[in-house]
Amino acid sequence: MFSDLILNNINSSILICDQDLQVLYANPAAESFFKLSVRRLKELNLMQLFRYSSFDLERVRQAVPTQQGFTDTEVSLVTMDEHHAMAEMTFTPVRSKQSCQLLVEIHAIDQIKRVSQESFVQSQMLASRDLIRGLAHEIKNPLGGIRGAAQLLDKMLDDNDLKECTQVIMSQSDRLRNLVDRLLGPNRLPKRNVSNVHKIIEQVRQLIELESENNIVRFYRDYDPSIPEFEMDEEQIYQALLNIVRNAFQALQAQGQGKITFQTRIASQETIHGQRHKLAAIIKIIDNGPGIPDHIRDTLFYPMITTKSDGTGLGLSIAQTLINQHRGRIHCESWPGHTEFTVYLPIEI
Repeated sequence: MFSDLILNNINSSILICDQDLQVLYANPAAESFFKLSVRRLKELNLMQLFRYSSFDLERVRQAVPTQQGFTDTEVSLVTMDEHHAMAEMTFTPVRSKQSCQLLVEIHAIDQIKRVSQESFVQSQMLASRDLIRGLAHEIKNPLGGIRGAAQLLDKMLDDNDLKECTQVIMSQSDRLRNLVDRLLGPNRLPKRNVSNVHKIIEQVRQLIELESENNIVRFYRDYDPSIPEFEMDEEQIYQALLNIVRNAFQALQAQGQGKITFQTRIASQETIHGQRHKLAAIIKIIDNGPGIPDHIRDTLFYPMITTKSDGTGLGLSIAQTLINQHRGRIHCESWPGHTEFTVYLPIEI
């Protein structure tokens, strides 16, 4: 049929389901998206195609009975093979003489969303960094005066009780100054030397493994030995990866158990911040924790953003700055039961 020819040549994934959401038809794009054949797709219900989905299932179920279609513009999907995608989904009830069916369109927007989000986050990070630098200057100048006055007063006083007060002023001034310095992030450029990225990952893994009590967190390694040694600041890359892994470890500790997987791959012709690199190292830190809450996902790398009651929210912000100084980037995907941080580092041999 002519209609089948059209559907078979559409780039978007098309599914047709019955009233019970059983798959009746899938176009080639849907086969590619789900990595399943048409025969296998027809054996499944729509919801069986996803390990996780953020669309409103009840609204989908009511689309055919109520004859009310809808579009969800930013849907997070995880397919049966653990492939994560952001998509625009349209659900359209279709009535025929024999029955009512549901037309499901899935248009992947990962690339558009990622580029747009990277550009937005980068601009917001630069703006917040400028704001913090301005505030830091305004805070540190009077803070230095307060501490200096307290130090002079401490030398003039003989009463130990009064000296305790000046000591508190000085210690709290130092604490506030340290916080401001941490907000500003690393203040030195990378000192690059040829190094092995797996050696750094192993140092991070060993440190976190020592912190794991009763082995409630398990660690797995999946390394690509073809990644060559390349120039980097070992200390800064170590600190960036440690901040990411420690966040994952603390989330799993709160959960009571879990696993962290360290995975490396090499990519060719990778675009990072709009610049194409011949080779890039890809480092993935994957955990099976509770996932990152939706309300902080878009601001995850901003300073002072945290879900921990005793956290400062500076770990990921500092990691982002350190990786940016290496002309790399960090990308995060998360849904319940899975959080994946990916670090891209250009390889310049």
